[in-house]
Amino acid sequence: MTEIDRAQRTAARVAGLAYLLATAVVVVGNFALRGRLLVAGDPAATMRNIAAGERLFRASLAFDLSYCVGVVVVVAALYVVLRPVGPHLALQAAVGRFVHGLSYFLIALTLFAVLHLSASPDPGHRFGPEPAQALVQLLRTGSGDLYYAGLLFWALAATACFRLWHKSRYVPAGLALVGLVASAWCVLCTVWYIVNPGFTDAVNLWWFDSPMVLCEIAVAVWLIVRGLPAPAAVRA
Repeated sequence: MTEIDRAQRTAARVAGLAYLLATAVVVVGNFALRGRLLVAGDPAATMRNIAAGERLFRASLAFDLSYCVGVVVVVAALYVVLRPVGPHLALQAAVGRFVHGLSYFLIALTLFAVLHLSASPDPGHRFGPEPAQALVQLLRTGSGDLYYAGLLFWALAATACFRLWHKSRYVPAGLALVGLVASAWCVLCTVWYIVNPGFTDAVNLWWFDSPMVLCEIAVAVWLIVRGLPAPAAVRA
């Protein structure tokens, strides 16, 4: 096993901190801010809420873009930590997480279009009120599809990372093993959902990624609090 150097120890804590901050940012942006404006199945009400709360909606988009920055930091830091353990898997994980971050960037761009349609002084002037509402609904649905397309790459990246965590013994083996199972489960659920959206009748969407995210949060907390182990512990 390659000795753990100072750069890896620093990158491990950076990865843990960046992951927790990015997770908090995306949760606040989606649920505490934008979630107050979106009305499921009612694009007309959604457009009125966005027009009335334009600054709140823009703030949520700023949080989304900040999340993308956080993903880039996590990608770079985790690659530094895990590359000595398995360079090929570490590269695959980095590419997968980067694609996930890119998908979230595209979601933000899509929601900017929703904002401009909703906050326009006369959103129905060009298309008519009903087509404008249909377009808003289409863009919202498309942003959801983008999330699950990106989730597939995120879950594949997490699977590779947890395999490397388990191999390296940088985090508890039990945690790495549970994370490996949770991320593989997310891959299977996401693929099945893309092929057959009716899969949500059997498995709730929240059960796709929640176990994986909880395991990643646990790893992030471990890296911040405990850091990487001493070389003797890794060899053992």
